[in-house]
Amino acid sequence: MRLFRRNPSQEMPSPDLVLPPEGVPIRLKVAGVGVRMAAQLTDILITFIAAICLLIVLGFLRLTSPDTLFAIGALLFFLLRVPYYILAELLWNGQTLGKRLMKIKVVAHDGGSLTTHAVVLRNLMKEAEIFLPGTLVLMLDSASPVSSFMALAWVAMALAIPLLSRWRQRLGDLLAGTHVIHLPQPILMPDLARADPVLHRADAPGFIFLAHQLDHYGAFELQTLEGLLRAPSTAMTGANYVNHRATVGAIIEKIRRKIHYADPVPVADQDAFLRAFYSAQRAHLEQRQLFGERRADKHHARHVDAAD
Repeated sequence: MRLFRRNPSQEMPSPDLVLPPEGVPIRLKVAGVGVRMAAQLTDILITFIAAICLLIVLGFLRLTSPDTLFAIGALLFFLLRVPYYILAELLWNGQTLGKRLMKIKVVAHDGGSLTTHAVVLRNLMKEAEIFLPGTLVLMLDSASPVSSFMALAWVAMALAIPLLSRWRQRLGDLLAGTHVIHLPQPILMPDLARADPVLHRADAPGFIFLAHQLDHYGAFELQTLEGLLRAPSTAMTGANYVNHRATVGAIIEKIRRKIHYADPVPVADQDAFLRAFYSAQRAHLEQRQLFGERRADKHHARHVDAAD
């Protein structure tokens, strides 16, 4: 996946627009400075609390003294936060606890996979961009105006870089080839099984399917059945409607033979049968996915046996 590019003479595309290898542009909204700062403050709070806890433990063990308390605390804060940022983003695919709470993540700027080198580089640069400026601000002294001016200039530069970048990249992102995005919100199509059928009969029978009857089909067949059910049969006329009803009848008979469903399905209840089977089959496949099994199609079991 790479950034979506156009001819330079054309208007620049949105920074949220990317072009994956499949060639279909998608939008991944770039995270703003505000939400990134909120995630950063959350991570700082987490590591700071962890450092304080360790410092208290060292105090109880009499391994520190009041004279070295601040120095050891600063060292613990540094030793905790650097591996925390790196390991969290490596284990959680570009997210720390703060980023997870803010629903943002780090991605490779060119759309590729997020490498270890990029994660380490961007987080080591964070020390120079965020924590060093923060320390300089805390140590501002009116008695040394030159040092104070240099500290403020450094802080201004660190803040200006992401504000001037179209992808809100800080210096570490620019060097590592990364930027931060909002997690895309998955928008699922409504479950067809929960949709009201166009023609509803109050006396329509309820069809029950057992687990072993639902083991014959997979996601491919379910999608095919969904396409059939979504077909606007009420808008069909003449030969098209006759052919559609014949196709529905043939599919039902094939399903009945495949799953050993003994009871015949009256013509008036064919749509209800298909919707009930679709509902049961979808629920069955979703339950199996919870346990890590993905059934691609009706040949799934055959492929698994061959692999074993």
